[in-house]
Amino acid sequence: MLLSISLIFILGMSLGFICKKLKLPSLIGLLITGILLGLYVLNLIDGSILGISSELRKIALIIILTRAGLGLDVSGLKKIGRPAFLMCFVPATCELIGMLILAPGLLGLPLLDAAILGAVLAAVSPAVVVPRMVKLMDEGYGTEEGIPQLILAGASVDDVYVIVLFSTFLSMAQGQEISLTSFVNIPVSIFLGMIIGLLIGSALAFYFKNVHIRDTVKVLIILCISFILVYMEDSMHTPITFSALISIMFIGIGLQKKRQIVAERLSKKYEKLWVAAEVLLFVLVGAAINIYYIGNVGLRAILLIMGVLIFRMLGVLLCLIGTKLNRKERLFIMMAYTPKATVQAAIGGIPLSMGLSCGDVVLTVAVLAIVITAPLGAFAIDSTYKNLLSKKP
Repeated sequence: MLLSISLIFILGMSLGFICKKLKLPSLIGLLITGILLGLYVLNLIDGSILGISSELRKIALIIILTRAGLGLDVSGLKKIGRPAFLMCFVPATCELIGMLILAPGLLGLPLLDAAILGAVLAAVSPAVVVPRMVKLMDEGYGTEEGIPQLILAGASVDDVYVIVLFSTFLSMAQGQEISLTSFVNIPVSIFLGMIIGLLIGSALAFYFKNVHIRDTVKVLIILCISFILVYMEDSMHTPITFSALISIMFIGIGLQKKRQIVAERLSKKYEKLWVAAEVLLFVLVGAAINIYYIGNVGLRAILLIMGVLIFRMLGVLLCLIGTKLNRKERLFIMMAYTPKATVQAAIGGIPLSMGLSCGDVVLTVAVLAIVITAPLGAFAIDSTYKNLLSKKP
């Protein structure tokens, strides 16, 4: 195991650095590392690590969502209003509809398998989007119009919305009975998650104000609470649940509202944690890729990915109708809302691990979506924001 961990970090960071020098996102180098070290090439990753890869990927998702909550400017988000709410589910829904229309013809998938694939692909990536939106807020680009805040909040809730749909479709694929309550649970779980997160964040702010402990210990406390929330959600078998991922993000928001200075310091701590978490997340998803299967669906999968992205961008455009944003700002939001990475890495391999017939297709298309949209989306954001957005004076 120790050798595997060493190879994951040394080779992963090296190839990630090379990709950065080539003006590509480092996650491309991490995926390549996983493919090289994985089962289908060199087979150098210990089985015990692969056995807990889903838990490790979930930890990475927890870290990036907490960081998003700690850095989110809620006051700027309030200026946007209705579009912020619509961005949480309309683009993902449009992309899912696009998948249901295109996937049966391009890949020969039945509708239920297409819905599972659509739920995996429909989420935008916090791993690509969050660090860049935080950078825009730091530099003051688009903040007066609330654009980075809009994308941050929408991306975070969008992920939860898609994950709940994904769980519902998986249950249907396993033959479990799905009732109307399952769909009612989507908004309810998001709302309950927000309330729980804000309450915990406020309680932590009070505790940190009265009990002086190191910031590192504070991070450990928040992480432990986050793990407990995820465990509680996974253990609940009631018709109505709560979204642990939304709770985790809103812990950061609640803490920020009560203890802004502490939130800023903890955000920097989480940024350092993300350095290691990002490596594990994308190397492990790369390790699960069957490179021999990609040749069977490659071109058709690429056409499918580009097709559903058009549906997604149209969904973003629908959300922005009636706003005061100009054409350049709308174009930027449409491009910034396309990258795939984190959620696809976290859940893309689940259908395969469950033995579903669509498992190989889902994982292959999910990885291709990461490889195509993550660098393109990151490049689009990095190269256009200074020209398309206005800077705060």
